[in-house]
Amino acid sequence: MNNIIFSLPGNEVLANTLANKLNIEMGSVEIRTFPDGEYYVCIHSDVKDKTAILICTLNHPNDKILLLMFVAQTLKKLGANKIYLVSPYLPYMRQDKQFHPGEAVTSYLFATFVSTWLDGLITIDPHLHRIKKLSEIYSIPSISVLHATKKIAEWIRQHVDSPFLIGPDEESKQWINEVAEYANAPFVICKKIRYGDRNVEISIPEIKHLGSVPVLVDDIISTGTSMTVILQQLVSHGYKNSICISVHALFDDEVQQNLIRAGATKIMTCNTIIHASNQIDLTDDIANCFY
Repeated sequence: MNNIIFSLPGNEVLANTLANKLNIEMGSVEIRTFPDGEYYVCIHSDVKDKTAILICTLNHPNDKILLLMFVAQTLKKLGANKIYLVSPYLPYMRQDKQFHPGEAVTSYLFATFVSTWLDGLITIDPHLHRIKKLSEIYSIPSISVLHATKKIAEWIRQHVDSPFLIGPDEESKQWINEVAEYANAPFVICKKIRYGDRNVEISIPEIKHLGSVPVLVDDIISTGTSMTVILQQLVSHGYKNSICISVHALFDDEVQQNLIRAGATKIMTCNTIIHASNQIDLTDDIANCFY
């Protein structure tokens, strides 16, 4: 496959690392804004008959998706054979059902939009709930869904003595079970009732692993509400050395400080979204998709 990689703004580190690992040409794209805020896009590389690989993780998607579409469709018009998107974080997966009359089911709408101008998609641990596979809503011919479970388990084995894992809710059970199996560690799953984005009620099962280190694991930390509630309960049971791990770091500095105040001694994430907490590198997993 004759490939060329293009980085969207903010994704240069991942794009350059992949280009070097795979010995693939880095493409040149000029992106700027006019005084009124509209985008200017110009492709300076020859892309005819090549597969163009776009690197753009889609946290804060509303600021990125229009630009991504402009670049993808311009590449197609310039003769690119196929357009692949590497988006380690894939957005708009939460609203996968109409809970109240009049609501937009944005997961389906976003998938339909993106599927019209992509030939391939590579992502990591999308937030699947009622949708079991991305192919249920994305009509992209080639979809690769990677998982961070082995790399997270590897980090736990190397850095945590006597861990026991905690999943925040029933949705996390299968995922946590896999991490626990790879890490050879016990785990418990909490019961959660969500009343709102920042209002949850969580009960932790009886913990029988005294002397172990609690490791809270979830696919996303956003508001940090669930982990904060769990941490507070762990502290009340005498645990003061808890660790929080997530795949996608959607949280800000305030959330991070809240987690630390609640009892977290470490907060670790994968490098799907650039963040100071990134400690678990998934670049090789992405690169393996192109061998």
